Amino acid sequence: MSASSTVRPVIPAAPGADRHPGLDLANSRLSLPADQTLDLLATPADAGRWLIDRDLVPAGSVLHEVCAGRLRAMREHIRDLFAAHLRAAEPPAAALDAINTAVTRVPTAAPLRWDPAHGLHRAAPHPTDQVVDHALGVLAADTADLLTSADAARLTACDSRPCMRYLLRTGRRHWCSVRCGDRARAARAYARRTASA
Repeated sequence: MSASSTVRPVIPAAPGADRHPGLDLANSRLSLPADQTLDLLATPADAGRWLIDRDLVPAGSVLHEVCAGRLRAMREHIRDLFAAHLRAAEPPAAALDAINTAVTRVPTAAPLRWDPAHGLHRAAPHPTDQVVDHALGVLAADTADLLTSADAARLTACDSRPCMRYLLRTGRRHWCSVRCGDRARAARAYARRTASA
């Protein structure tokens, strides 16, 4: 069975991911029990389904590996920005450049090109590139909005290891899901029992 056709566990979105697709993208690779990871963008079909499910590309869009790779690269840049924000550190220049490039890209503008057979001509990008450019622009803009809004103060990493997701903290909650909260409480209880034994 291929990776894109396997049954995947239902994992609820982390708090805030429903309002911030950039946060949702950052969380598209996550840890599972037994030291496994699940990449929701592992294949072009997976990446396409992820974008379609979030209304970022039209239904029926088919992605190729190069486009899925661009989406995975954007995820890592967003994660780098989130990690720098949480450390109050200067963000990596490559991550800032990737966000700014995606935000300012205009997929509807056909660049002027030259080749000996056609001379000067305007060539529109490939349709798949256009929809992916649009989706990356939306994700980048949302990430910039999140990191410059009041929500930035609530952005945190899940406090349950080995979870790698981010969330917008609500109240005292520091976990992305009930599963992670239960795991963290169980780890604390185990630590108390072993310390007193």
